[in-house]
Amino acid sequence: MHELSLAGSILEIVEQAARTERFARVRTMRLSVPALAGVEVDALRFALAAVAPGTPLEAAEVVIDEPAAHARCVGCGRACEVREHGAACPHCGGWRLEVTDGRSMRVVDLVVE
Repeated sequence: MHELSLAGSILEIVEQAARTERFARVRTMRLSVPALAGVEVDALRFALAAVAPGTPLEAAEVVIDEPAAHARCVGCGRACEVREHGAACPHCGGWRLEVTDGRSMRVVDLVVE
């Protein structure tokens, strides 16, 4: 379950921000987990809940956006959104899509106290 390691990395980011920005608690954390990031969102929520007690994330509301990835079709050259691996180009039906954005998860923002 790599989501637990991701949750640990997110916690490290939050704890570093808490030291730098001098806050004690996160009220809301918004994450972006694109469709092709390879992350099971429910498992990530569970893992975050497991690592949160006693940290600035304890009792934080976690909002997870799941945007589509972006790709370019090798066949027709047009850009498109992709929500799953193996998707066809919505413009020409071609199967050779090069993902240009949407594989990386990130912490978008924190509302803190």
